[in-house]
Amino acid sequence: MNYEAIDNSRTALALSQKKGLPFIIASVILWGLITYVSRLNLPLQERNLITFFCSCPLMPLATLIGKIIGVNIFDKTNPLSKLGFLFTINQTIYLIIVMWAFNSAPGQMVMLYAIVFGAHLLPYSWLYKSAGYKMAAVFIPIASLFLGLRFGSFVVALFTCMAELLLTIVLFAETSVLQRHKALA
Repeated sequence: MNYEAIDNSRTALALSQKKGLPFIIASVILWGLITYVSRLNLPLQERNLITFFCSCPLMPLATLIGKIIGVNIFDKTNPLSKLGFLFTINQTIYLIIVMWAFNSAPGQMVMLYAIVFGAHLLPYSWLYKSAGYKMAAVFIPIASLFLGLRFGSFVVALFTCMAELLLTIVLFAETSVLQRHKALA
């Protein structure tokens, strides 16, 4: 496969998957849940455990959202789909760091979770030709570190939820531009 074919596959994937919007919209919901959990009047270990469980509905939510916005998240017609899945699986390896924090630095667990979550978005900037993913992948981890050290879990979770909401808007705009550009070509 030459560069032009790869580039065409990236464009086709960005269009068919709407730049991963089902997952990003689902993450807004999940970070909203994490924000809520961080305000519960429960012991820290319990809040952290519930925070882990907040991520469990990612796939069902992304699938449902995909159906609503017309994206088959399991479409394998594009050869780069497997690469996108690999990028997603890569994050699960980094969750080991978050699991470590669960016991060793429980007060910093949500901050580390946000850092890992934000950083895992970087490869999608290449895959979907997206400046939005690139900005989020840099901004979310740096801001989460600062906010987590200064203000704590609630502020980090709220910030991450809002950053994901902003990324959703940016990705909708990027997808619209790409669709218009494709229609003109």
